[in-house]
Amino acid sequence: MMQALVCHQFGPPEDMRLEAVASPAALAPDAVTLAVEYASVSHATGLMIAGRYQTRPPLPFVPGTEAVGRVVACGSAVTRLRPGDRVVAIADWGCFAEQVCVPEYTVYRIPDHLDSLRALPIPLSYGTAYCGLVWRCELKAADTVLVLGAGAGVGLAAVEIASQLGATVIACASTETKRTEALARGARYAVAPEDLAADVKRVTGGRGADVVVDPVGGDLFDRALRAAAANGRVLSVGFASGRIPQAPLNLLLVKNLTLHGFFVGRYIGWTPANERAQHAPALQAVMRTLCEWASEGKIRPTVSTVYPMTGLADALAALEARQVVGKVAIKIKETTSWQTHSPAASPATPMA
Repeated sequence: MMQALVCHQFGPPEDMRLEAVASPAALAPDAVTLAVEYASVSHATGLMIAGRYQTRPPLPFVPGTEAVGRVVACGSAVTRLRPGDRVVAIADWGCFAEQVCVPEYTVYRIPDHLDSLRALPIPLSYGTAYCGLVWRCELKAADTVLVLGAGAGVGLAAVEIASQLGATVIACASTETKRTEALARGARYAVAPEDLAADVKRVTGGRGADVVVDPVGGDLFDRALRAAAANGRVLSVGFASGRIPQAPLNLLLVKNLTLHGFFVGRYIGWTPANERAQHAPALQAVMRTLCEWASEGKIRPTVSTVYPMTGLADALAALEARQVVGKVAIKIKETTSWQTHSPAASPATPMA
């Protein structure tokens, strides 16, 4: 038996329970079992628990789509990994448990000297930012890149990756703390959302941004189109604001803008076609690059706060309140009992 956070019905995260459940049983030939150390929390986590994500897992289920830990067992067809390997992994769900069984195609070995909490945000946040910028937008070093939501998750990853690839980065974030962090991670300029188009035109000499990275959606998407340069590329990767915007096609037309949608789920098995095996070689190469950059200090993936398994609702509330710089995580290892998270009884752990 093992401990896991179990969702018995779609609804608020406060309804989740920490329970003893059966450990993963017999492995499929292409699967591995991981002992989970930490699992990440994202806006998508809350949507999945509420039953409002693109995928609705069969009830009951264990949430959690990204984990870091060690391989403890391998299926008969697995040759790339072996028990004892330190890895970071993407799952359909199931990571808020002491063990999770996942197809080997979305499990990535990490260097021994790369801290677990540095590795945890790499597959989803940094993988989305890298693939969106490089595969979809064909980013060039001469480009100016405007990143919305630049203080957390995919946004902060996009700031670092675009800067690492030589682009000039303009970071848009809602607080001074987040803007300062984005500047420390490689942004040339940092602006607030309120006067976005005017501020971007000011720092670009009236030209605008060649690439816009948007994980936010909502009203900010509308403003960002007016901040884009003629012939610019707009990359939509999510709707953290909660509102899916409607693109004004007249504005795309008169500015010759290209609107790219990018859903990393297509490449990691989160669609009915389940293309994870097909895309595994390309993604494994991307993850090797990102892990190397992280271990060399070229990018600095950050988990700013770690909560116990009992603190999932608080972690999601912090995300909703836009209090988070980087990402937040749940500590899985050594958690054995359910209790209400509170600063006095079970505080979240700030990370450097």
